[in-house]
Amino acid sequence: MFKLRATILKDLRILVRDKVGLAMMFLLPIVLAIVITAIQNSTFELVNDNKVPMLMCNKDPGEAGEQLIKAIQKIGMFEIKQVGKEQTEKQITDRMHAKVALVAILIPPNFTAKLSTQAKIISGEALSRLGLPVDSVAVVSGGLDPITIYYHPVLQESFRQSIQGALRSALQLVENKLILKSIYFSLNEKEIPDTLEREIVNNQIPIREIAISRNGSRNIPNATQHNIPAWTIFAMFFVVISLASSVVREKLNGSFLRLRTLPTNFMMALFSKQLTYLCVTLVQVAIIFSIGAWLFPVIGLPKLNLPADLAGLVIVSVISGWCAVSYAICVGVFAQTQEQANGFGAVSIVLLAAIGGIMVPSFAMPGSFQAIMKLSPLHWCLEAYYGLFLEGGKLKDILMNILPLVGISLLLQGFTFYALKRKNLI
Repeated sequence: MFKLRATILKDLRILVRDKVGLAMMFLLPIVLAIVITAIQNSTFELVNDNKVPMLMCNKDPGEAGEQLIKAIQKIGMFEIKQVGKEQTEKQITDRMHAKVALVAILIPPNFTAKLSTQAKIISGEALSRLGLPVDSVAVVSGGLDPITIYYHPVLQESFRQSIQGALRSALQLVENKLILKSIYFSLNEKEIPDTLEREIVNNQIPIREIAISRNGSRNIPNATQHNIPAWTIFAMFFVVISLASSVVREKLNGSFLRLRTLPTNFMMALFSKQLTYLCVTLVQVAIIFSIGAWLFPVIGLPKLNLPADLAGLVIVSVISGWCAVSYAICVGVFAQTQEQANGFGAVSIVLLAAIGGIMVPSFAMPGSFQAIMKLSPLHWCLEAYYGLFLEGGKLKDILMNILPLVGISLLLQGFTFYALKRKNLI
């Protein structure tokens, strides 16, 4: 027991002297967790709080153009700035380059006329199929002129598609109103009352969002619930920077060989190193989770709600930390220099995080990556944490995520022992 305590104290002294490794293990993941959570939280609340500036150029003299503007305003996603109809395309794009707006919409001059004609044709076809007499309508040549949308290049494709979907919804509303008016006039030979029009158009089925969970909770997870577990895992695996370098140093200075001549067991030294850094990973978990639970509400970010199964949380954290330590020692044993250990360790963790769902959600991965994703230990760590944090599960619900993680850890331990034997270090 005395020898184990002495070995652990030695490893702690080495760890404290490694300022770069400590920064990578604690400072970098904390900064990433705060910054990325803040960005994603801002994205989630974009519709309610941060409206997208939009330039609106309405060249249409009719009422359909105004109705379209009102329909877009009701979406609540945009801050509309109307410009004069005499504005040219160059003037609009120049204002967008000056970051006055990120989106601009140009409504063509004959928008109302052609849309009204289109509505009469559609309503006429509907009435004729019912066997009712319909007045012929002259078809305007060329069809409908398109609504032009200008995007600033900084907008990503997913966001552009969201904007286009919102615009299509507004256009559909305007067109449905015109079709409704045309059908009502054809049947009653008078304009539809405003109250009836509002009742028909606004009679929408309400939508209720429910996040499924194992414990019956109906709370929708926030950005913190997604990001804190993910970047905690990233922090744990970044012990490779310090631990792998420590293993390489002990290989180069002959520490492993000297252990063979001393009245001690090599496995004790290896166990003490793993125990020391496992404790470090658990400290990382405690610090980052504490920041999410207590600091985030102070700086205006959603609070981290810990899962109900705290025992399961501890077990998942211990197994994840052990897997991270096993990987770091394995890298250190195979690396020839500290530069190799640091370079390969850092790059490999970033790659494993990318394919494991830390940086890109697993459901967004292409089909070809689904099998590769399961090779990343970070994927199984994340699935286990998400089972507790997002799904409200218990330990028994995430066993199928923990077992592969234990298997990967044992495999890494086996590789480490084999490499030490092959290099005659033990």
